[in-house]
Amino acid sequence: MRLLFKQRLFSWLDSYDIYDESGNVAFTVRGQIAWGHCLKIYDAFNREVGTIQEKLFTWLPAFEMYEGDRLIGTIRKEWTLFRPRFSVDCRGWEMEGSFMEWDYDIRDPFGLCVASVSKELLNWTDTYVIDVADPADALHVLMLVLAIDAEKCSRSD
Repeated sequence: MRLLFKQRLFSWLDSYDIYDESGNVAFTVRGQIAWGHCLKIYDAFNREVGTIQEKLFTWLPAFEMYEGDRLIGTIRKEWTLFRPRFSVDCRGWEMEGSFMEWDYDIRDPFGLCVASVSKELLNWTDTYVIDVADPADALHVLMLVLAIDAEKCSRSD
């Protein structure tokens, strides 16, 4: 399954449309006014399906991922000198690749690729392609990508 993650051009809060391979909106992401980043994820039928909430008062950025009211995982930025690195506590997944250039893979505990993320160049807004091996993993993968994007936005502010 391929998802196209496209930031809206004119938006006061973080706002994204996530398209499927056919160009249909698969998910909509809307930023909420809150302390730290808070992103609500809606499915194609405008039902809330997930939330990304930045944890406050942490040494390095950390985000909690919720499906409904249930905490499903956490992603934390690790301290490194030159290249960003993240630790994931979600389904035993690991992330590897180049986060600065936005090309990375998400792998399961057996080393199999769950998803690949890459940034498209020469667009008016941030646009990423997310290739997800199993469509059932699409929401959780999207949550990880959103958390990394939120951390990157915070760093550049």
